[in-house]
Amino acid sequence: MTVMTHKSRRDPDKFPAVQLFVLAIVRLAEPIALTSIFPYAWALIKRFEIGNEDDASFYAGLLISSFALAEASMGMYWGGLSDRIGRKPVLLLGCVGTMLSMVMVGFASNIWIALTGRVLGGLLNGNIAVIQTMVGELVTKPEHEPKAFSIMPFVWSVGTIIGPMIGGLFADPHDSYPDLFPTGSLFERFPYLLPNLMCATLLLVSILLGYFLLEETHPDMQPRISLPEDTFLAENTPLIETSDAMKRPAVDLRDDNYGTVRDRDVAQPPKQLHASIFSKRIIAVVVSLSIFSYHSMSFDHLLPIFFEDDRVPIQALVNHATGSWNPLYSPGGLGLSLKAVGMIMAVQGIIALFMQAVVFPPLAEKLGVHRLFILVTVLHPIAYMIVPPLLWVPERFLYPAIYLVLAVRNFFSILIYPLLLILIKDAAPSSSVLGKINGLAASAGAACRMVAPPVAGYLYAVGRKMDCTALAWYGSVFVAVVGSVQCFSVRDARREEKMAEEEQHQV
Repeated sequence: MTVMTHKSRRDPDKFPAVQLFVLAIVRLAEPIALTSIFPYAWALIKRFEIGNEDDASFYAGLLISSFALAEASMGMYWGGLSDRIGRKPVLLLGCVGTMLSMVMVGFASNIWIALTGRVLGGLLNGNIAVIQTMVGELVTKPEHEPKAFSIMPFVWSVGTIIGPMIGGLFADPHDSYPDLFPTGSLFERFPYLLPNLMCATLLLVSILLGYFLLEETHPDMQPRISLPEDTFLAENTPLIETSDAMKRPAVDLRDDNYGTVRDRDVAQPPKQLHASIFSKRIIAVVVSLSIFSYHSMSFDHLLPIFFEDDRVPIQALVNHATGSWNPLYSPGGLGLSLKAVGMIMAVQGIIALFMQAVVFPPLAEKLGVHRLFILVTVLHPIAYMIVPPLLWVPERFLYPAIYLVLAVRNFFSILIYPLLLILIKDAAPSSSVLGKINGLAASAGAACRMVAPPVAGYLYAVGRKMDCTALAWYGSVFVAVVGSVQCFSVRDARREEKMAEEEQHQV
């Protein structure tokens, strides 16, 4: 059955800068909201007086990870729902859920209200999968992918600058700014309400912008693309061009080449397509994403705790170690203030921006997506091994050493995430199930982000009692080493496809 064709609103040959910019603005408020809790999560738990002080890092991990737990349980559902009703409504609903979550945490008077708020936000949020899918549908040329897929991690980096800064500077405003927030004010009773209200306001702005300016990208909700007059069209012909469609144009299902790799978007029946979501190729990338999500979240959770924990004087360290460095003896942290931690984490976001905008695109173009992925994954354990030695750095060199550690860490973590997004897209058998595949990846990643904080917090609490807070960092090193081995199971889909096409041409 043939159909009429119409012009798409977007030129498939041009980089979709305008829509990606709008999507980035909508996306920006979420990382701000999610990372603003990092600087004060430990202090919040101590205010709730749950357990003793040594256990605060564990409970802070539970509070942070509760969002990811709920998100993991619903990731595939929201991804699949976006395949049916469209990306835009699911995206906006996720923003609403996060906004409600922030308000509840701000007004929380005990840990159960705070946990409920975090869980509610996670249950209603499927934005990671939806945004990844929307970027994949907006990008119509493979050569645009490194630049396009680096935009959302770039936006996340911007959010990690603003979020911790808001959390660090505006948490407990009565204590920090007593003239502006006097005794008896609402913000004395709820010391962590102000940063949450600020983040909720940003989310409301992103919801309004998304509603009025963001276009729907779902292929089945777009006009048919213009194709040559002699092209055979059917009901399953792609509605808009994706990068896969550019590489494999619509084909005549009666053609002798039907069913080859070139035609994977239209060659498989629906049941087969949904079964292929759990293929070895896709599972390998999802496992790699999960491992990265675990040790990356461990770092994000441990860093402010390590920074804020009481510091043992260097001379005491030297005396204990009899003049030599003992990697197993690492009592406490760096003894920094809440404001200092907020500013350091903001600088970390600036470092991440530089890596994302300046370092990633030329490296991806020069080395290739798969080769660069292997490189940064294999070297990733270094980022965690170099954190515990900060205890031995003299006071006058401490901040330069911290920023050096953050630069190394961000080089690996910022580069690897967009690479994983591209590899997931390349592994997808069809754009019609891309939302569900991204939902699977988002759920798996969220599950690992849920496990990471309490495990890392527990290891830190145990290590603190043993004068070995490095124990938690060594746990992250171990997981990253597992990832450096597992990454070799991720196949280079583009190379395999190219080889298959060359073999077909030879035949």
